[in-house]
Amino acid sequence: MNCSRILVTGGCGFLGSNYIRHLEGAGARVTNVDKLGAGSNPESLRGIDLDYEFLKLDLSEGGIDLGGYDCVINFASETHVDRSIADPRPFVANNVWETFNLLESARRTNDGVRIVHVSTDEVYGEALEGSYGEDSPVRPSNPYSATKVAQEALVLSYVRTYGINASIVRPSNNYGPYQSPEKLIPKTIIRAILGMRVPVYGSGEQVRSWIHAKDTARAIDLVMERGRRGEIYNIPGESEARNLDVVRAILGILGRDESLIEFVEDRPGHDFRYSVRGDRIYSLGFRHGVRFADGLRETVEWYARNEWWWRPIVERDPGILGEAPWRG
Repeated sequence: MNCSRILVTGGCGFLGSNYIRHLEGAGARVTNVDKLGAGSNPESLRGIDLDYEFLKLDLSEGGIDLGGYDCVINFASETHVDRSIADPRPFVANNVWETFNLLESARRTNDGVRIVHVSTDEVYGEALEGSYGEDSPVRPSNPYSATKVAQEALVLSYVRTYGINASIVRPSNNYGPYQSPEKLIPKTIIRAILGMRVPVYGSGEQVRSWIHAKDTARAIDLVMERGRRGEIYNIPGESEARNLDVVRAILGILGRDESLIEFVEDRPGHDFRYSVRGDRIYSLGFRHGVRFADGLRETVEWYARNEWWWRPIVERDPGILGEAPWRG
């Protein structure tokens, strides 16, 4: 990647921290801008080995001088669907204004900076059959994905109107180390380790396409280096799986009995299946490097070994492992 000075927004979050770790050895100077909100954890970057600085800054409240930066990767967003159902306002306030202020910063202080904006495959809504391409219509199903559509619209408008050099990526469901305990895979792992019941929404038949955070980081690098200005790139998962099967696989890896599974009330507007095509990202040379079966086992083993990382989160907020936060 041809970047010597990189700005990462939301670098204390799950994908952001994995991306910064991916940059170790790249020889770039990395600045991490994060407001340290609900999804952030500075401990996710403990021991990193690179030329690094951290700025605590809420981009939803103002911009930043981008002079001198070659590349910006925008991860900063409120991300958890359940939380957006419980209280949509912070998602609208943060995600829309953060993106606007970042784009305004590029327009005013460095309109040549290369930007990759990280969105999600959830903007398409559910795919009951087949897979969506980048030109498929967007049909967001919840407040979170609606704000991601709004972010994308702002990015594309600044590309068209002001000539900002930005591309958009839409990854599938990510998994790996340093993911918040409120997400399906880490929540299942942690609850099983603690001997708690493991909630599964509805019948557990919902299908997701899974990609390891390491593969997403590599895909982002390809788009940064070879992607076209104003283009959108899907990043498909390596494997599709039902939520119930993912939970069963985790319990199997941990040697826990499936009697821990507890089927609970489904969340409102729960999309049945997500699936995207990846012709554009494959044309840039992307190939998956982590098989889901292998990556899932490595992820389970990471959480089992690194209780120091997740236990303080759970102790500060026991409700983070709850199954229906939209009920209040």
